[in-house]
Amino acid sequence: MKKPKIEAEEQQPRKIIRADKAPTEGYSLVVDGHFKSHHATVEAAEEAGMALKNQYQMLQVQVYDAATKTRSMIEWPAPV
Repeated sequence: MKKPKIEAEEQQPRKIIRADKAPTEGYSLVVDGHFKSHHATVEAAEEAGMALKNQYQMLQVQVYDAATKTRSMIEWPAPV
């Protein structure tokens, strides 16, 4: 008796974000010169950057704005 084949559901194509190319939209976290995570808002990117900087103070963390193609440093401790 043959076993029935299980049909795998068709997977949606993933949106691949390359770490060696600058994103074209949104905000990205740049850690020691490498693009790491992508965020929709600058507040979300700064929050993720500050969380990383609080845990590892020796890292150089920046927020990259794809619209203006600029980077801003995350300073630690956070300015009051």
